[in-house]
Amino acid sequence: MQNKRIKLVKALSQKKERDKEGLFIAEGLRFVKEAKDRVFTVVSDSFLAGEGRGLFLEGELLQVPDGLFQAISATEHPQGILAVVRQKTYTLEELEGDAKGLYLLAEEIQDPGNLGTILRTADACGADGVILTKGTVDVFNPKVLRSTMGSIFHIPVVMEVTAQQAIRWLHSKGIRIYAAHLRGEQTPYTLPLQEGCCFVIGNEAQGLREETAKACDQLVKIPMPGQAESLNAAVAAAILLYEAVRQRQ
Repeated sequence: MQNKRIKLVKALSQKKERDKEGLFIAEGLRFVKEAKDRVFTVVSDSFLAGEGRGLFLEGELLQVPDGLFQAISATEHPQGILAVVRQKTYTLEELEGDAKGLYLLAEEIQDPGNLGTILRTADACGADGVILTKGTVDVFNPKVLRSTMGSIFHIPVVMEVTAQQAIRWLHSKGIRIYAAHLRGEQTPYTLPLQEGCCFVIGNEAQGLREETAKACDQLVKIPMPGQAESLNAAVAAAILLYEAVRQRQ
């Protein structure tokens, strides 16, 4: 049984296996504690003898030698605890669709750190959901998960939809859609963000697809009085989301 469990942990480093099994790896004590739907937990000998002494976690616990834990860990300096967790994803229809809600739509974001930071920021802002289009980096990628700092468990995330599907759904709920775009003629500070709204962030290198930009209600440009040509996708998302937070205070 132990060997079978270890093989599963190793296999889940691959996206195709995560998709096939509907599972992912949460690593680190804080992350594992937040993961309520654990299948089993793996701890190293030294963790259990040190930081994990007296730790109680519900469910199956598997203790392994430090060397084996290092071999199955996705981090360079592992803490000594990880869990296999059931994936929880949402469909558009499962989002609340609140007419005064706050949403973010990310189109084909490629950098794991960017996506993780976007999810963490959306969580911090109290967003009602994040929608990820097809072609976006896997939300259960270990680098994405580390960047979320646990926010993956706090905010509904819809994956693998097209931008057009998401936009139709948002419009059906009366939610206005604002796309971050260099051609934007309005700044976020002049928008009526106390009403239901969704910000759209494009791919780091290519920006938004033209058909996506055209389907949005308004193109919005973040002021850049300096010489930089563009902003990091996660930074742009943070600026837009926090303007909505400011207006709603």
